[in-house]
Amino acid sequence: MRVTIADVARQAGVSKTTVSRVINTRSEVDAATAARVRAVIGRLGYVPSSGAVGLARGTSRTVGMLVPSLTWSWIAEVLQGVVDTVEAAGYGLLLYTCNRGTESVERFAAQVSARAFDGLLVVEPENTLDTIAAMHRGGLPVVLIDDRGRHPAFPSVVTTNHEGAASAARHLRAGGRTRPLVVAGPEHFPCVRDRLRGFAEVLPEHLVAPGDFTERAGRRAVEHHIAAGTSFDSVFAHNDLSAAGALRALRAAGRSVPDDIAVIGFDDLPMARHTEPPLTTVRQPARLLGETAARMLLEHLGGTRAPGDPVVLPTDLVVRRSAP
Repeated sequence: MRVTIADVARQAGVSKTTVSRVINTRSEVDAATAARVRAVIGRLGYVPSSGAVGLARGTSRTVGMLVPSLTWSWIAEVLQGVVDTVEAAGYGLLLYTCNRGTESVERFAAQVSARAFDGLLVVEPENTLDTIAAMHRGGLPVVLIDDRGRHPAFPSVVTTNHEGAASAARHLRAGGRTRPLVVAGPEHFPCVRDRLRGFAEVLPEHLVAPGDFTERAGRRAVEHHIAAGTSFDSVFAHNDLSAAGALRALRAAGRSVPDDIAVIGFDDLPMARHTEPPLTTVRQPARLLGETAARMLLEHLGGTRAPGDPVVLPTDLVVRRSAP
C-alpha cells in the first residue's frame, strides 16, 4: 500500500500542513520538528507526488511541449535537445501531439487550463498559432521552435533556411552543375518558400518538383523526370528523406552519383551519413534548436526577460560523397 502524507503526519505527530511545509523547505517549521518529519519520511519511504509539491510551491516544475507529430523526421533530434536541457534543470516534460487535429488541441487546452505545466515549447501544428498566441497573452510563457517565418509576438528560435539553400546552390555551381532539380517541401510552409528563394538567387535556372518531405516524394520526382527525358545534373531536396528517395531512384535508373548527378539534402539527420553514397546536406541544428528554446523558456521562468526578436541559429553545408 502506498504511503501517504497522512501516514507521515500521524507518525511524526504533526499536521499534514507541517509535513507539506517540510517537503517544500518552508521556513515556518522549527529545525527539530523538520528533522523529525524528515526522519519519518525516510523510515516510511514516502515519495511526494510532483502535483502535490507543485501545488504547494505554486509551480509544477514541468514544461509542456506541443508538436504536430512524432513522425516528422527531425522532431526526435529537437526533442532530445529539449529533454537534455529541462532534465538537467530538474524539470519534467509533458509531450503533446496533434495527431487527432481539433480533438488533440481541445485536450491540450484543458491541460493548459489545469496548469499542468509552467511554460510551453511549441513546434507549431497546422492552424494552431492563433490559439497558442492567445494562451501566451493569457499568461502562459511560450517559446516557438522554427517559427516558419511567422514572427509571432512571443519568443522563438529559428534557423537560416534561406542561406542554407543558397549555400547548397553555391556548392553545386562551384562543381559545375547548371541544371538542378529541386524537390521542394509543401509550399504553404514559409521555410520551404525561404529555401526556394535562397536557391533561386544563386541558380535561377532550375526545375521544381512539388513534394511533401517524404522519401517517396524524392523518388517519384526523379523517376518522373527521368521518364520524361528531362535533362538535369543535380538534385537539391528540401530534406534528407526526400534526398534519400532521389538517391534510390537514381540508382535504380543506373545513374551514377555523383558522377552523373549530384545530390544534396537538408537537415543532416543521422541517416545522412549512412546513405549510399553518404549524403551532402545542409545541417539544420535540430538538437541545438531544442536546447536553445528550452533554455530560453527556463530562463524566462526564472525571471529573465525573453528576447523580443527571434534567436537565429545558422545552418552549414556538410560535404559528403553525394556532392563532393
